[in-house]
Amino acid sequence: MSSLLLLVTCLLLGWLVARFAHPPATLAQSLNWWVLNVALPALVLHLVPQIRFDAHLWFLAASMWLVFLGSWAFFALLGRALHWSRARIGALTLVCGLGNTSFVGFPMIEALRGEEGLRLAVLADQAGCFTALAVGGTIVAALYSGHSVAPLTVARRVLLFPPFIALIVASVVGAMSGWPGAIDGILDRLGATLVPLALFSVGLQFQLHLGRKQIPAIGLGLSWKLLLAPAIVWGAGWLVGVGGPVLTIAVLESAMAPMISAAILASQNDLEPQLANTILGVGILLSFVTVPIANHLLG
Repeated sequence: MSSLLLLVTCLLLGWLVARFAHPPATLAQSLNWWVLNVALPALVLHLVPQIRFDAHLWFLAASMWLVFLGSWAFFALLGRALHWSRARIGALTLVCGLGNTSFVGFPMIEALRGEEGLRLAVLADQAGCFTALAVGGTIVAALYSGHSVAPLTVARRVLLFPPFIALIVASVVGAMSGWPGAIDGILDRLGATLVPLALFSVGLQFQLHLGRKQIPAIGLGLSWKLLLAPAIVWGAGWLVGVGGPVLTIAVLESAMAPMISAAILASQNDLEPQLANTILGVGILLSFVTVPIANHLLG
């Protein structure tokens, strides 16, 4: 309970500071830089070498792609039936197909499933959700905004992303018996800064712009992201014989709120930015209820 209270406190502090303390305009971007370039790579380097081999680890990455591709198919069909614009279909595919598996996901997984769950969540995020954003998200944004995308740009985005580099290095180090104790201790301390700073940054950027015409799209989008997607991942895991902690973390990560970066990508490509940001805000709030419920149901 104290861990979940810490998450809510950091989120609330960020929101209060943004509303009443007049922080520097670049504070959220600066915190995000630290989280993405220092804290998250350090966490990856600390946790991944400790992961015990499991033949089902592939499902962690596959489940994140299943959520993204399922979202694309779901909203393309739904959009055609409801006569939505291409911008709306693209926006919903991005924000409801890509989960907040790191900024919100890591703190919640650590609170609900401890460090063992967090190790698996790192793989789901970096090998699954990040690559879905960098490859699939870029393609969707380009297709629905009418722009073109260069394969070299996508490849560079994946290969030069610091946490992804850290994942490769950590995998090698894990195969070589891990880090010396002193180095691992430093990585642990740096990685520990991710939870409070990430949630504080989310609070700084939190916003809601509810419009009556958006409510049906918001309801359908979050029904997919918070309810249908994790149910499908659970069913897929059961069908292929995946169980235990791997299935649990795959389901919980698939149930996370929409990704901040996906909403930014939608805004940059003029894919209904207000709708994307509203789904982001409402989804984060609801996930603090739906994810613990999912965790309880998983046992």
